[in-house]
Amino acid sequence: MGDVRSMARVATKLPARYMTQLCKHFEHKLPVTYDATTGTITFSLGICALQAENGVLVLSLTAGDPAALAQLQDVVARHLVRFAFREEMHIVWQS
Repeated sequence: MGDVRSMARVATKLPARYMTQLCKHFEHKLPVTYDATTGTITFSLGICALQAENGVLVLSLTAGDPAALAQLQDVVARHLVRFAFREEMHIVWQS
């Protein structure tokens, strides 16, 4: 089965901060690379690529099957909402 993908463009005043927080949080347990505007977190379920743009954090997920993708979406969204508790996050995944 081929890879399945989804993406979310999350409006935020602090895209680079939340991208860095996600990367730093997961780098204790997972392979992670990041710089000032991009990051990649390699989960057992798949890969989360992050891009900090002006006012937007772009999350791009790739997984091996729809069930793994759904789980990855849940993990990434829950952590992002927890880190960004000061602002209301609207995370809408699109395939």
